[in-house]
Amino acid sequence: MGISELTALELGKEIKEKRISVREAVQASLERIHKYEDIVHAYVTLTEEAALTQADEIQKQIDDGTLTGPLAGVPMAIKDNICTEGIETTCSSKILRGFVPPYSAEAALNLKKAGTILLGKTNMDEFAMGSTTETSWFGPTKNPWNTEHVPGGSSGGSCAAVAAGETFFALGSDTGGSIRQPSSFCGVTGIKPTYGTVSRYGLIAYGSSLDQIGPIAKDTADCAAILETIASYDKKDSTSVKREAYNFTAALTGEVKGMKIGIPSDYLGEGLDEDVKKAVLAAADALKERGAEVEFFDLGMVEYAIPAYYVIASAEASSNLSRFDGVKYGYRTPEYEDLHEMYKKSRSEGFGPEVKRRIMLGSFVLSSGYYDAYYLKALRTKALIKKEFDQAFGKYDVLLAPASPFTAPKIGESLKDPLAMYLGDIYTVAVNLCGLPGITVPCGKDSKGLPIGIQMIGDCFMEKKILRAAHAYETSRGSFAVPGEGGTR
Repeated sequence: MGISELTALELGKEIKEKRISVREAVQASLERIHKYEDIVHAYVTLTEEAALTQADEIQKQIDDGTLTGPLAGVPMAIKDNICTEGIETTCSSKILRGFVPPYSAEAALNLKKAGTILLGKTNMDEFAMGSTTETSWFGPTKNPWNTEHVPGGSSGGSCAAVAAGETFFALGSDTGGSIRQPSSFCGVTGIKPTYGTVSRYGLIAYGSSLDQIGPIAKDTADCAAILETIASYDKKDSTSVKREAYNFTAALTGEVKGMKIGIPSDYLGEGLDEDVKKAVLAAADALKERGAEVEFFDLGMVEYAIPAYYVIASAEASSNLSRFDGVKYGYRTPEYEDLHEMYKKSRSEGFGPEVKRRIMLGSFVLSSGYYDAYYLKALRTKALIKKEFDQAFGKYDVLLAPASPFTAPKIGESLKDPLAMYLGDIYTVAVNLCGLPGITVPCGKDSKGLPIGIQMIGDCFMEKKILRAAHAYETSRGSFAVPGEGGTR
């Protein structure tokens, strides 16, 4: 097995036991990047020299016993909407081209303290607004399983980089499924934690009440260890929650005996691809064989999740993105006559079509005369959806659902029909509306050979339950193939 095929934890162990040096690990990742990046385009910024310099520094700290954590020396990548001090952070948008943050996000700092090594910033849908990583100003990322297909979005660069072996793990952000859906499309594992578990300080906001940073890796054990590292109470973030314990890896017992798992019947109806349905039901059977109780139930209000989400998310986006005006940082139009024209031209030239669409939608629903009809109604709908989930978690430990109604579409298909793209988020957005944790694990492939992911949803602060169920399913499933070279992990 080559270095790049190891999981993050396996690599961390090899480094600790001095069978692999930190520099060798970084070089292995860089070799993969040089080999595949022209094809996949997972990164927008590479920090090659800094990574090699850091490798030698981290090696010394491991050797002298300063760094003892399980991820020390492990190379990783960070989505381009998470601030990194001294490294360009653009949200894959023209309007932020050249913006170099003077500080790092708390999650990025926590990883640095743990001794991980940053390889670069990953591509994404512009300002995280999209489900395919095609709206990036830098051009689309391609799915390593089949480069004619999208990797999903908006954390498509992070998921593609992990799938292609260009990094051992990556950070993404999830506003309406942006970690879980591309994880499904790329055959990797990604977790969206409970809202408030990981600090949003340094995350460039899209929808402030919905955004959450989370890990993307090769398996559940990696995700649990990374989440332990990045989760922390942060007084710089007013939405940060002080939790009693962060020992997520303790949940990885491999057993689900006694757990009650519910499958919403509403998630298996019209519009669900037959291959995806079969894979989800097979995963449910595997959990049943390991001792879990599995049953179907009705989860109400599901059909209202998409409209409620897009009203709330767009409203928050129109407010958050008003700060990008060409005055203090980022792109400024070269030709203008007065301040008003500078604002108008900088924003119209700097933002892409999808971002403009959502800003206009958000401005509309917040405008006088429409606020009550749309925005307040969406907030009331959100409360009703949360009530439905509360009732479900009164009975079940974990909910089982598809991560997406279909596997990765071909490049160009989704952008032709934005409404269809929005409807593709039907199984993921409710989790964000309610602040719940959710994880996606690979559970098979469709007839075209593209990965399928199963989503496990837990109640607030119940990451351990979904990690336990996901790990048990992984144990039952065995290793999952790696794209391109026939390897497994």
